[in-house]
Amino acid sequence: MVKKVRFIEPGPRSPYQASICNFYTYNKYIRNPSTGLITLTTLAKRVVADTLMYSEAISHIRFEDVYDADIIFISINTFNATRGYALAGQIRAHSRAVLVFGGLHASMNYPEAIRYCDYVLLGDGDESVPELIRTLGRGEEALFPGVVRWKDGKVVSNGARPQPEDIDTIPDRSLVYGYARLAKRYDTLWPQVHASRGCPHNCDYCAVVRHFGHKIRKRSPENVVEDIRQAIAFHRRRFPPRLSNCVWITDDNFAHDRAWAVSVLRAIIGSGIRYHFSVQARYETGFDDELLDLMRQAGFIELALGIEFLDDASFREFHKKSTYAEVVRAIENIQKHGLGVRGLFIVGAETDRVGVGDKIADFVIKNHIHGVLIQSMFFTPGTPAYEQGKGRLIHQDWQYYDGNVVHYPAHIKPHELQQEIINASAKIYSVPRLIHALLHAKGIFKGLFFGEFFWHRYIRQDLRRQLPYLRSLDGAPQPPPPVDPAP
Repeated sequence: MVKKVRFIEPGPRSPYQASICNFYTYNKYIRNPSTGLITLTTLAKRVVADTLMYSEAISHIRFEDVYDADIIFISINTFNATRGYALAGQIRAHSRAVLVFGGLHASMNYPEAIRYCDYVLLGDGDESVPELIRTLGRGEEALFPGVVRWKDGKVVSNGARPQPEDIDTIPDRSLVYGYARLAKRYDTLWPQVHASRGCPHNCDYCAVVRHFGHKIRKRSPENVVEDIRQAIAFHRRRFPPRLSNCVWITDDNFAHDRAWAVSVLRAIIGSGIRYHFSVQARYETGFDDELLDLMRQAGFIELALGIEFLDDASFREFHKKSTYAEVVRAIENIQKHGLGVRGLFIVGAETDRVGVGDKIADFVIKNHIHGVLIQSMFFTPGTPAYEQGKGRLIHQDWQYYDGNVVHYPAHIKPHELQQEIINASAKIYSVPRLIHALLHAKGIFKGLFFGEFFWHRYIRQDLRRQLPYLRSLDGAPQPPPPVDPAP
């Protein structure tokens, strides 16, 4: 019988610690726990009363509480897989618990992950987590689809499980150890809601479609609104008032199902909720005037666009259906509707040369993009980009697969590409631009730029730590460049 279940979200290279930095710098020692893992913890709680989640994003793990659990679930993405495997080894040495890995990296790279645990769960865990708990509670072998296990010293996969259609679970954030206190203390933690899963596109570097599937699976508008209410209440405090009242809708492609997106926006408008919202969306959303007007009415302040590249050749290289001209036109129209634009950029394409950092910074400044994330090419195992580029990887130390340069680019040295990210960040988040934002930016964007100014300072510090190592590779033999993709 299963009496105690624990979930763990490993931290990256800088897990939580108490620090004054937590008041103004996101992702240095503090960051939002995974909404997906909170959802799975909520579903497990319905089966086993003694269920709790630890996230090294916001707390230390109380191992004395973990070791005597019957089942321990550890969820990993690529950037925190190294830490996850280390935690598994520590738990193995002190516990008889059944150890289960899940999450994007474990699901897409299960031959590696299964070496550190008893089971790996593939894909979404909404149905497989409760079923595994019940199965093990009966003392039975887990033979249902979506499970990878050891049998007679061999790795056995039960095959993929159909992704769940019913995803109307509101995550119980109180199940995360320490979260309730910190959510009210730090403005660097803010409400997050995931309203849909999946993406119909096939960008080579994207792990989302490989993990969540092409089909867009959606929560009901009423369920989304109630989740928003609860997320806001969980983070609300009376004094001092929050500096940033914004809900991040973390969907990867919010507006692809237009009818559903409209129904969600109308539900938010009709709910009486008065709050700010940010959401990720494809650039095509910028051509939909009605949708943009509804977003504005609902309280949305910005769209985070996966711009990625600034030349059409790179879009074609990674099968991203975009063009430079269309992206610029979308940005202009979004801004005409009173919404801000946040730009997400990737460096490391075949066309990138020295100067790509200035190119991105100049584009951001010229087009009045108020916030950015700039990272080197991701190579998540299981994606086409990984398969095509694995011969040019510098290493597979997963903890550095978080925006650092981890491959040999075609026309620029690794340390030069790393420096280009630093240069772009420093130019966009300079002191003069900070002063200008504080004096002239509208409303909440003052606070956002202030917080991101310090966040990017931390990012640049982290990137600089890798520069000596990357410079040491200059004389090292390099793998041959890949064959150019077909036009």
